[in-house]
Amino acid sequence: MRQLQGMDSSFVAMESPNSPMHIGSVLIYNPATAPDGFVRFKDILSFMESRMRLSRTMRQRLVRVPFDLDYPYWIEDPDFDLEYHVRHIALPEPGDWRQLCIQAARIHARPLDLTRPPWEFTVVEGLDNVRGYPKGCFAFVTKVHHSAIDGMSGIDLMEAMHTLTPDVSEPEQPDDWKPEKVPGPVELLGKSYVNALLNPLKQAQVAAQAIPGVASAIKGLVAKDFRLSTDMMPPRTRFNRSISAHRVVEGCCFDLAEFKSVRSLHEGAKVNDVALAVVGGALHKYLTAKGDLPKGTMTAMAPISVRAKGEKGDMGNQVSAMVAPLGTHISDPAERLAYVYGQTSNSKAMTNAVGARRMTEVSKVNPLFYMALGAQLFNRVSLAHRFAMPFNTVVTNVPGPPVHIYSAGARLESMALSLICLTEGLGLAHVVQSYVDEAYISFTACRTIMPDPEFYAQCIQDGFDELLAAARAAEEKPARKPKTRQTGEKFAKSAGKAKAKAMPRAKSPAKSASASAKPAKQKAPAKRRPAEATRKTKGSNAKETD
Repeated sequence: MRQLQGMDSSFVAMESPNSPMHIGSVLIYNPATAPDGFVRFKDILSFMESRMRLSRTMRQRLVRVPFDLDYPYWIEDPDFDLEYHVRHIALPEPGDWRQLCIQAARIHARPLDLTRPPWEFTVVEGLDNVRGYPKGCFAFVTKVHHSAIDGMSGIDLMEAMHTLTPDVSEPEQPDDWKPEKVPGPVELLGKSYVNALLNPLKQAQVAAQAIPGVASAIKGLVAKDFRLSTDMMPPRTRFNRSISAHRVVEGCCFDLAEFKSVRSLHEGAKVNDVALAVVGGALHKYLTAKGDLPKGTMTAMAPISVRAKGEKGDMGNQVSAMVAPLGTHISDPAERLAYVYGQTSNSKAMTNAVGARRMTEVSKVNPLFYMALGAQLFNRVSLAHRFAMPFNTVVTNVPGPPVHIYSAGARLESMALSLICLTEGLGLAHVVQSYVDEAYISFTACRTIMPDPEFYAQCIQDGFDELLAAARAAEEKPARKPKTRQTGEKFAKSAGKAKAKAMPRAKSPAKSASASAKPAKQKAPAKRRPAEATRKTKGSNAKETD
């Protein structure tokens, strides 16, 4: 029996019917590489059963302390049933991308049963008309509770359920798994009493460990290694209000080499900066079309992994976060990337000064009772309508496998969508994922807040195309003198100049509605080949009904 820590427990405390706290993905497989070129549902069950031993997540369930007086515990589930967790459905004809998005959104919207191991895989067949993939492909729609994994441990779970070759032989590692007895209320209350006595000592230790971080932050602020900016204060937007229980999911696929090439537009820029600039451009276009673009920049919470190499296979969350302004107030794509780079450099300097690892340690001593009470109060009283959120959206970057992987012999063709949890006051979140030679930007949104996800997906595509065009145009010009890294006073001056640039006047709502009603006609993508990178924007689930 192992107890959850503070951040993992916060995802349990925040769970509500409108905010199920799980993450997931839509993975598309080609069975042509499997034995006999065909994969049956029982083959998938057999393959997963043989690899349960490689993941701690799969057979452990939560046990909550009565009245949430202490953090929950993980135990090995004595009633584990693989067939409960792995389901099987098929799309009705014609079986296209839009139907797959609708089904994925509905599956993702349903909360997990936390009295069982908190994960589900749904095998989806009938994808013959999903453009860009061979006929006969099937998909996994996965759900895993966020208390069990973060982005990096999620990749380890992917590794446990996949192989590097089509070989489906069982692992040599022996399966020594043993179920545990479910502890009773008296035992759990007794443990919570002991922990309550020890918690003040833990809090004192964490406070002592935090002192060097605070001193370092003050020193960095005085030395102007970073600055406190009003750009960190997010404006109120349509995405920051109470959410419903319904979801929409969509996304775009890009050529990874082209995605990386955009970095040349600004010296020192990282892939994460490019992703933030793409999202900033997409939000600029989407909100301009709605006549709802705020004057100041919107911000994103960008998770940072602090997982050490020795913690690679551990369950739970080892993440901190930084606030990243998105430059939504800047229309020029090159200027937006420069602005995002300067702001993220400033945020990273601030986070490094405090110590990202120290920030995660603080969460481990917060009393769960007050966390749960605060989360439930925030959800039930709809406080998101009354209080500003600390950021407008989430943009998390999760690197995927650089080589093709296989499940039950079927090759993973695409990590088509990554699904993320939403919370009260946060109606839109993004995941940036890579796999082999492709990059994906997926988003999950409240259907009430964003009824037109296919239009926002087109905004993401257009935002990237503008950056790519600007990067290619810059390569054709004579080389310029390299720019220096922007920190402190230099950063303050450059950020001020970017903010002072005149913004183009937003289109009128009537013209914007007309433009959005007639999206550009897209050609059907060519048949995908293993070595061929494609870039496409896929269908829509705007007309989803319950």
